[in-house]
Amino acid sequence: MKTIAVDLMGGDHAPEAIVDGIKSALKKYEDIQILAFGTAGSWTETHDRVKFVEVTEVITSEDDPVRAVRRKKDSSIVRAAKAVKEGKADAFVSAGNTGALLTAGLFVIGRIKGIERPALASMIPTTNNKGMLLLDLGANSENKPKHLLQFAHMASIYMENIRGRKNPSIGLINNGSEDIKGTPLTKETHQLLQDSNLNYSGYFETRDILTGKYDIGVTDGFTGNIVLKTIEGTASSLLGEVKKIFLSSMLNKLSALVVKKDLGQLKDLMDYRQFGGAPLLGLNGHVLKAHGSSDALAIENAIRNAITMANSDAIEQIKEAIFEDE
Repeated sequence: MKTIAVDLMGGDHAPEAIVDGIKSALKKYEDIQILAFGTAGSWTETHDRVKFVEVTEVITSEDDPVRAVRRKKDSSIVRAAKAVKEGKADAFVSAGNTGALLTAGLFVIGRIKGIERPALASMIPTTNNKGMLLLDLGANSENKPKHLLQFAHMASIYMENIRGRKNPSIGLINNGSEDIKGTPLTKETHQLLQDSNLNYSGYFETRDILTGKYDIGVTDGFTGNIVLKTIEGTASSLLGEVKKIFLSSMLNKLSALVVKKDLGQLKDLMDYRQFGGAPLLGLNGHVLKAHGSSDALAIENAIRNAITMANSDAIEQIKEAIFEDE
């Protein structure tokens, strides 16, 4: 029986969507129990596998992450992180303030020894329906080559343990595939990855992300965050334009009925909810960041991912990989 800590107060649709996601997960997974952290009235259900932990403070999206974690000790994010640290929970899921979640992970749970920087990783939908793990997505604004090498090690272990992909291929995001291109950061990282025992395939350009050319895409946090937001914005805009076209005339509306199933598949292709949250890799505990606009399905899938992580030995393997790399 695994225990998953869930932040009821994080996200645009909290606590209702979080509660509904927990209820769906409990129906599907009978070998889990939930520690639900929220303010009075956020959990009104009765379930023998849910323990509600009342808190008195909430960290909002407007809060400064470091200041909020230090001052709001009785917030859902800090209390849930503490539960992981103390071994009362096997994993933690939140759709709340990303910076606060990372700060609580660092200050409360702590990093794996030898990991210099944790990384925020996320599965990106791809046209081959496999998805690609992209990191770092903003946990760090600046990185050194060694950080990116560690990201690659952690991502490889995550993909093998959690996603079931043996010997996943790794690409390093660059402004070209030629060896002569890149910044000092990418060039030095490129050499480190070539000298490692990882399945490194070389540089790749961001236009290849959605094709699923590689299993893992590695980059610094500043670049990764820009890439992620660009993909999300482009996908949202394109789907909006497609919808506008099909609603523009009666003939187009009739045409939409003919291709309704195919349009649904296109929408599902870019649906972040299917991947179940973004893990914070490098922490000495399992922490997943669900999308800020998560609905019940996204939360259910994040809990599913948390269960898989809790049942894996990914953290121990990361410790071994970093020790061997030293």
